[in-house]
Amino acid sequence: MHQINPNKLLLSKWTSTSPKQKEKHFIVTKLIRDEQDTVIECIIEAVLSRQEYTIPWRNLTSPEHWKQGWQP
Repeated sequence: MHQINPNKLLLSKWTSTSPKQKEKHFIVTKLIRDEQDTVIECIIEAVLSRQEYTIPWRNLTSPEHWKQGWQP
């Protein structure tokens, strides 16, 4: 499991290990916080299609689904 600081996720780059619809590379475009200013979710944007998805930020810690950076 990756160690990730949720406050440093903004504009970070990620590669999906199981791409769907040719969407493999993503960038975090927004962080969603709760009332205590804790990051709970993030919005990721597919580089190819510009489609946005909201996911729990902790999903990015799973090496089975995500790799940090843009990988081939």
